[in-house]
Parts: sequence; structure tokens; C-alpha cells
Amino acid sequence: MIKHKTILFDLYGTLVDIHTDEGMYRLWRTLSEFYAAHGAKYSPSELKESYFRLVREAEDKLMAKEKGDAHEAHPEIDLAQVFRKLYSDRGVKNVSDKLLEETAAFIRKASTTHERLYAGVAELLTDLRRAGKQVILLSNAQHLFTVPELKDLGIYDLFDRIYISSDYSCKKPDSRFFLKPVEELGLEPSECLMIGNDPNCDVKGALGVGMDAYYIHSALSPKPCPDRKKLGLPDERFQSHMDLKLVRRRLLGE
Repeated sequence: MIKHKTILFDLYGTLVDIHTDEGMYRLWRTLSEFYAAHGAKYSPSELKESYFRLVREAEDKLMAKEKGDAHEAHPEIDLAQVFRKLYSDRGVKNVSDKLLEETAAFIRKASTTHERLYAGVAELLTDLRRAGKQVILLSNAQHLFTVPELKDLGIYDLFDRIYISSDYSCKKPDSRFFLKPVEELGLEPSECLMIGNDPNCDVKGALGVGMDAYYIHSALSPKPCPDRKKLGLPDERFQSHMDLKLVRRRLLGE
């Protein structure tokens, strides 16, 4: 049994298997029709170019703001502002939050080719909480995409707290993002275990702030599977391939 009071989970590639493709022409064609229906006319190529330009500009602006710690900062923009700017650049003013939510839902659905929970997710989260563990989601993601997906997948209410990087302007492996739950919930890093599928963002980021880490090598992980010792993990109990039933047994000692 691995003894930690708080278990933090990554989402995509750890609990959720997902594939998105923002390069599909069909996406930008249908999205241009969506924007036009709400008063913002773009050709598909114009919309695609404008979207990626605005993303780059927002990222550059946020990085410039944090240039004092650029060696360790990992800024995360909020795509809601990009969606809003795409409307305002075509003369659409007073864009409502509801329209931004509808835009995000449309984009996400059109760009996602598949999305599913890995086997055993609900059981793992439920049983950890029953065992008295605090279960936290710490995800590099966009609020407008991720919250609806968590609800659709039926796991939104299985977390005690949810932290999404776009809400905090920084993302893993930035130490500031890892320390958000530590500071807000009064946690001891040494009593926290971060579980994720990315060697740098999840494992090294967690270890860097004094948390322990468990590495899951999934289909969405960087290849090849890294050596446990090079990751800095203490023993084989802290690394496995995608098998959440095994993770559950190791965490709960069953």
C-alpha cells in the first residue's frame, strides 16, 4: 500500500483516452459556418490563420509578462479570450459567456475523433475517497473544454477539488500550478502523490515541489517508456503501464 493522504491526477492520457485534430479542413469549414451564423464572417482558411495567430500572440504576451522567471514558467492562456477576439475582430460586440461556451463545445466536438474513460476510472476514484483519501484533479487543459467533458464522462463529482490550468495562467510542470492546491488546501507536499502519464509535466514537476509521483505509461505518453530510476521514482511500485486496476491495488493495498 502506498500511503498518501492526497492523490492528484492528471486527466488526458491518465484517466481519459482522447484524440483531437485541429488540422482537419472540415473543422475550419464548419467552424467558419458557426461563426458566420453568429455574425462573424471568415473563410475557413482565414479563421484557421486568425485562430492560431491569436493563440501565439496571447502566449507571447503571457510569457513576456513572466520573463523574469521564463526559465521555469509555463504559461497557459485562456482560449475563451481567443474565441471572443475572433468575434470582435469581425464586429460582433458584447459576446456572452453562453456564446463562448457554445463556441468551445462546437470546436471541441468537431475536432475530437474519439474520447473515452480508461477502464476502472470511476472505481479507482470512488474507492480512494471511500478509503479517506482526498482526490484532486490537476490538469493542463482548457476550462471551457474540460468541465463539460468531465460531466459528460460522469466523473466531475468524483473529485474533491478540480484545478484546470487555463484558470490559473500556468500549467505543469510549473511549480506554481502544483502549489495551488498545496496553498489553498493547506497540504503537505510530502503527503501528496501525483499520478500522470507525462514524465516531465507530471513526474518531474511533482518531484520538484516535494510531492511523490506515480508514472503511468499510456498510449498518449511520450515514447519510449522512460527508465524508472532516471525519472527519480523510488521503486517499481511507482510505475506501470496503463492498468488502473493495478494502480488501485497498489494505492489501497488490496
